[in-house]
Amino acid sequence: MNTKKLLVSFMAITCVLFLAAIVSADYEIKKVEIDGIILDPDFDPDFDPEFDEGGVSVTAGETVEIDVWFIAEEYDYDVTVRVELEGDKKDTSAETSPFDVRPGREYHKTLHLKVPYELKDELYDELTLNIEIDGADTNTEKDYYLEVERPTYNADIKSISVPQTISAGDVFPVEIVLKNIGYNDLDDVYVTVSLPALGIEKSGYFGDIVALECDEDDEDDEFPWRDYYEDEGDNKGLDRDCNEDDPDSISGKLYLEVPFEAQAGLYALEVQVSNDDATSSAAKEIVIENDFENTVFVSGSDLWIVNPTNDLVGYRVVPESPASVSEGIVMISAGSSKTVTVSPNADGEYSFNVNIFTMNGELVKTVAFTGEADESVTSNPVVVLTVILAIIFIVLLIVLIVLIGKKPERSEEFGESYY
Repeated sequence: MNTKKLLVSFMAITCVLFLAAIVSADYEIKKVEIDGIILDPDFDPDFDPEFDEGGVSVTAGETVEIDVWFIAEEYDYDVTVRVELEGDKKDTSAETSPFDVRPGREYHKTLHLKVPYELKDELYDELTLNIEIDGADTNTEKDYYLEVERPTYNADIKSISVPQTISAGDVFPVEIVLKNIGYNDLDDVYVTVSLPALGIEKSGYFGDIVALECDEDDEDDEFPWRDYYEDEGDNKGLDRDCNEDDPDSISGKLYLEVPFEAQAGLYALEVQVSNDDATSSAAKEIVIENDFENTVFVSGSDLWIVNPTNDLVGYRVVPESPASVSEGIVMISAGSSKTVTVSPNADGEYSFNVNIFTMNGELVKTVAFTGEADESVTSNPVVVLTVILAIIFIVLLIVLIVLIGKKPERSEEFGESYY
């Protein structure tokens, strides 16, 4: 009984596989190209230092163009062409929109696909490209084998770390972690960090980063690339010796100083890594806080100028006519403030601006004053002073006249009497 069940199951599986083989014959894949290079369907994926002929290499992380030509043997509808690059840890795929096919006709479809990046401890590896043509009634699949290798030169910015809170006037560290994910070593790597919106940047030297980190006692068969091309004339670039002190990743810090006048808000922190062979960049958003976004405040007819910095600063206060200020040049010590009084030199309605400049001539702020002054002489301090002086002069003149007009009394004469 058990033998009969096993025989029936075996026959059923055989029929399913036979039918699948018949169905898969309804599409004939004529040609597959990747970035214009024809793939060899018989390429042997056995990797060794003597690379088999017919292999096609793609670069990890790049987007490739895949062209598929095929012939339909039957009518079918809702047909799609799907391509997939299968890595050890990650797969990427792309698929066309549905279309119909007619028997005996050749079709061509183009798809774009990003090559997965999995080369952590290898310079190159094997990658499988799966082509699937799937319709409502038929299906065909075929695998092609590729070589995937690292970009020639590539410094990957793994992380950018900054403090959670940054205030205007702070000097804050930017910690950068780099990893060489390229095919070749990176020599003399420099890093530049900047806040373009504030016009500040800082650069520093980070040193050399090897492509692969290894121990000196590693066997050569673990790193076949180390001696490959050693005796091939001009192609000696891959003869590398391992040094356990040479890292394939590196970290470092650079410091930026935020100006005190920086406005609070969201800023783009940009990081650029470069050497003679390659350049890479990344960005990170940071938040800057500022309790003193403005250093000039208005209180009635007074200007209050604040110096939140750690240095002595100077300002020029320039009023437009008709107005005057109590101080035209203001020097403010670190962490203190000064008040400048603004006076309109006119009666009735007035409107004027007061401009505050740095000592270098940069405009800090323009403050508008509008209002209405009392229509009396007392509203103008110059007129008031003139009136006071005139009154004093008149009083003195009156006193002088009185003194001059007053006549002296005659003294009484006494004669001598004789008895």
